[in-house]
Amino acid sequence: MSFISKWAGLLGLLAVLVIGDQIRINRPGHKFRLTVEVATPDGIKTGSGILAVVPDRNYNRGGRTTTRGEAVFVDLGQDDAKGRNLVALLAHRQGAKLDFDDINYVALRAYGAARGSRVSFNDIQRQTGLVSLQGDIVPVLVSFGDPRDPGTARLVAGDNAAAVLGEGYAIRGLAVEVVPNGFWPIDFGGALGEPVTRGIDAKLPWLAAPGDPAATALRAAGLPAGGEAREAFARK
Repeated sequence: MSFISKWAGLLGLLAVLVIGDQIRINRPGHKFRLTVEVATPDGIKTGSGILAVVPDRNYNRGGRTTTRGEAVFVDLGQDDAKGRNLVALLAHRQGAKLDFDDINYVALRAYGAARGSRVSFNDIQRQTGLVSLQGDIVPVLVSFGDPRDPGTARLVAGDNAAAVLGEGYAIRGLAVEVVPNGFWPIDFGGALGEPVTRGIDAKLPWLAAPGDPAATALRAAGLPAGGEAREAFARK
């Protein structure tokens, strides 16, 4: 074997090891589908999205568990040019603050509540079926009078959606269901596995605008808005 061939082989092996380690670190620990159902005068309207939870696998354990995906947007129909909608954010209310980490544990807590016992990250992939979200597991819900304008956001109470959405509208329920991880990072759909849901920028076009329009939306809904505001709507 020539000197060049030997080094080419070693570099190739090193590349394989580095890529493999990056897949190990960044591969989702689990994925789940978050589904939102709303009763409307025209029947039940549903929206859902796939979220991926990635635990901290760095060698120094100096990172954090993270979620990839987007808020769930439910189109409630076109009663006018702007339409009605409901958005389940990637955030939870904790007193006067917003918690952006609780979304990482929504599936764990929901299955634990349904089973009557704690569910760990190691056990979550073995959970099956659709389970409802109750109480403080339910993320923050908002609605936009005009999805093109972040300043029209309004907080929606789970037990009184009609106050914002109008008569005949009510939250029918939120639920999660664990889905297979698939062959990440080539989980493009079908047998390869369902990818994380993307596309909320098309429904809330201001998200791509300069500045901090996400903070504007949260403030308009009466919610605290800090530097993490965009994480309530979308995460890489």
